[in-house]
Amino acid sequence: MKVEIWSDVVCPWCYIGKRRFETALSRFEHADDVEVVWRSFQLDPSVAEGDVHPTLPALAAKYGRSEDEMRTQMTQLDALAAEEGLDYDLANGVSGNTLLAHQLLHLAAEHGRQDAAKERLLHAHFEERRSVFEVDALVELGTEVGLDGDEVRAALTDRRHLPAVQDDIATARALGATGVPFFVVDRTYGASGAQPPEQLLAVLERAWADTHPVLTTVPPAQGCTDDGCTV
Repeated sequence: MKVEIWSDVVCPWCYIGKRRFETALSRFEHADDVEVVWRSFQLDPSVAEGDVHPTLPALAAKYGRSEDEMRTQMTQLDALAAEEGLDYDLANGVSGNTLLAHQLLHLAAEHGRQDAAKERLLHAHFEERRSVFEVDALVELGTEVGLDGDEVRAALTDRRHLPAVQDDIATARALGATGVPFFVVDRTYGASGAQPPEQLLAVLERAWADTHPVLTTVPPAQGCTDDGCTV
């Protein structure tokens, strides 16, 4: 069973959603048969590459709120993240264009390190307040999850994974995703937003049941066995 998760590495709900999905998966009895694939999505592709800026004033301007109002909202989200064991400080964070980060995730997938890379990028951005926007920063983070630094730099420079990132984004639109995280199971069942673990587990169980039907039998009647036939 394949679970595809569209998310962005600067989306605070995406990290929360990752933790909740991990909780759901830990309770799913067929977890060993689940393949998880991280798909690319950009919350704000209009941000120029290389433009790293404080998140708080940018979001306040985007949503037409005061910085105090936005800070309060961010603090509330910090508290929700803490319930999942995450250490946020959103009001003092930075943001930027995530196109390069998504290309790194596709490279990591080729080496079987995508989930590790996804976790590393989210942790670096939200809990360490490190940049995930420039080539040098991404090379360092890539090597920390076992990727070759020279290969990371070359891939981000020649943008060999850019078409795959763009395809992910187009597919999200085609599937009707307007925000993230967005969970899709076998391209049949979807769940939008950082759903509680119980809801995500229910989606996994329904998808499994539909593709692995259980044989239902009626009480035994006349028939034949190795010992003979009933009459």
